Amino acid sequence: MNLTAALDQLTAAAQSVAAAARADAGSAPDQMLVDEQRRLAASARLIEVAASTLAAEVAERSRPELGHSGLAQRLGARTPEKLVQLLTGTSKQTAGRMVRVGVLTATAVAREADPTVEVSKPWLAPVLTATATGALGSEVVDVIAQGLGTPTVEVTVDALTRAATALTALAPSLTLEVLAARAREARDDLDAAGVALREEERRDRRYLHLTPQADGMTRITGLLDPESAATVKNAVDAATSPKHGGPRFVRTEDRARADLIASDPRTPEQAAVDALVELIDIAVRTPDSTLLGARRADVRVLVTDTDLHNRQGAARIEGQTASVSIATAERHACDSGYLPIHFTDDGQALNLGQTRRFHTTRQRAAISARDGGCIAGDCDRPPSWCEVHHINEYSLGGNTSVEDGVLLCRHHHLLIHNSKARIKRIDGKYWLVPPPDSNREPIPLHTKSPVIRRLLASA
Repeated sequence: MNLTAALDQLTAAAQSVAAAARADAGSAPDQMLVDEQRRLAASARLIEVAASTLAAEVAERSRPELGHSGLAQRLGARTPEKLVQLLTGTSKQTAGRMVRVGVLTATAVAREADPTVEVSKPWLAPVLTATATGALGSEVVDVIAQGLGTPTVEVTVDALTRAATALTALAPSLTLEVLAARAREARDDLDAAGVALREEERRDRRYLHLTPQADGMTRITGLLDPESAATVKNAVDAATSPKHGGPRFVRTEDRARADLIASDPRTPEQAAVDALVELIDIAVRTPDSTLLGARRADVRVLVTDTDLHNRQGAARIEGQTASVSIATAERHACDSGYLPIHFTDDGQALNLGQTRRFHTTRQRAAISARDGGCIAGDCDRPPSWCEVHHINEYSLGGNTSVEDGVLLCRHHHLLIHNSKARIKRIDGKYWLVPPPDSNREPIPLHTKSPVIRRLLASA
């Protein structure tokens, strides 16, 4: 049977399998569901072998020395990987792996028939043999190859071959992530002297890209070296672990905090983003030149005086393409004040006013000592994580005073402004007035400072 006829049969069979899966998956017993998932994965690996074989032939017919007469360039693709990507509709990474593994597998199979065939990475023969039969997926080849690295004077081909053999035997029982870790461990065991060099190589690969999207959002992509990843991950995990099914604590105070995080309406991913932003916000509050050099990382919010006064319309954050609400502009003004810039009717800058910063450093210190952290509900954010909320806006006659400023974490500060809730001071105490469309019964807000609580209790 030729390839075309076999593919015709495969297409028909795949359509039947897809239809049967839709019809039977919901009623299948647990064991049958597990067994059929495993069988389907094995079939998919065999198809992957065929696809990699074709990808390797595409690469052979697109060799660089063929130039524009090569298959890929004749069809308008710069590289064989690009042509495979276009033909298969896969990602650049997947297409590259198909070509790479296909070429390695083809040479490994050829070497079994003819020992004189040269193989670029002979130590990978055990995993390539398993991949050629469909026992393992092509991703396993990349994971083991990257983890083991290449031979050196201290690490021989034979040593790497033994390690690859052991890893190939383990692969069916491990996830790719765990297998990758085992492969790196194997290399470290063989080459302890090279650990520092590999650490430096990983560190050199670190990067961060912020890419504006068409909808006004910004995509974050990047790589963290292990040490940097541990710092970031541990900080984010501390803020989100109960929502990820983390440990339930025995101590009453720890359990209460875990329950509070678990009941947070935000998704774990949203809470993680907010935690990261809060950490960066804390960092940029440090004195100039401590962290970011001479330039402070200010966020500039642009809004007309009319929109701000009427509390409707839209504002813009400098450097961003999407508008933000007037509530967001007010929230930034609460903590950082604002710098009025007056323009003529034709849009020319007329003059620069004085910065109206609602609370000085001394005032903030007094507010922090009084509130002890975010005063919203059971929030446990400390003063260093909080912004100063001005309970009476400057534009509406509010005073720059300690009495008119309270600490709110970024999350609760945003909620206060966006929901149009209010905080009022009545007889020296602070009360949360819910939004207009809800029960307007004020809710008392309490200090988180144990010293102030002790002072009030003894008064």
